[in-house]
Amino acid sequence: MTADAYGPMVAEPLLRRALAPYDENIVIATKAGFTRQGPDKWTPVGRPAYLRQECEMSLRILGVDRIALLQLHRVDPDVPLEDQVGELKALKDEGKVAHIGLSEVTVDQIEEARASAPIASVQNRYNLADRAAEDVLDYCESHQIAFIPWFPLATGGLAKSGGPLEAIASRLSPRRRSSLSRGCSAAHRFCCPSRAPRRWSISSRTWPPRASS
Repeated sequence: MTADAYGPMVAEPLLRRALAPYDENIVIATKAGFTRQGPDKWTPVGRPAYLRQECEMSLRILGVDRIALLQLHRVDPDVPLEDQVGELKALKDEGKVAHIGLSEVTVDQIEEARASAPIASVQNRYNLADRAAEDVLDYCESHQIAFIPWFPLATGGLAKSGGPLEAIASRLSPRRRSSLSRGCSAAHRFCCPSRAPRRWSISSRTWPPRASS
């Protein structure tokens, strides 16, 4: 999973240098519709012409004839969603994209998008401490849409002392807190604390568990 906005213009060339020529079992997924002006400065751009431009550019940079999965990186509130997804559908019809996905969307937005094109995947923020996307995960599971978590390991923050896992434990009843403590102690005999969130991600309903850190 990559995107032209990562860097920007760093991740896709790096992926090609590392993996090309691509093995037939490698599935390349990228995103379009999000620009980065600087650290923590992101702007959604969902104009159809821009999405097409990004797709064409990704095809050239990645060195492929077709992108296996192209995700709308963010929904642009200034452009009708049907126009954004409609352009991805046009690219799919032209054979430049195999499957269409969405990122950081609500259930209502998924349903609206599905009226314009089949949706193969949804990528929302989701991890052991942040499960705000639980309703989206439930929807995807019931409609056979792949749910790809981003930030599943919180870049290691879940394992830090005083981190979100301790905050979760503080809200539990004494009995449940004791049960969690015993479970963590048992888990630590088999894996270090930093791996516990990963074990949870792998055992959850998300796919694929290694989508992003």
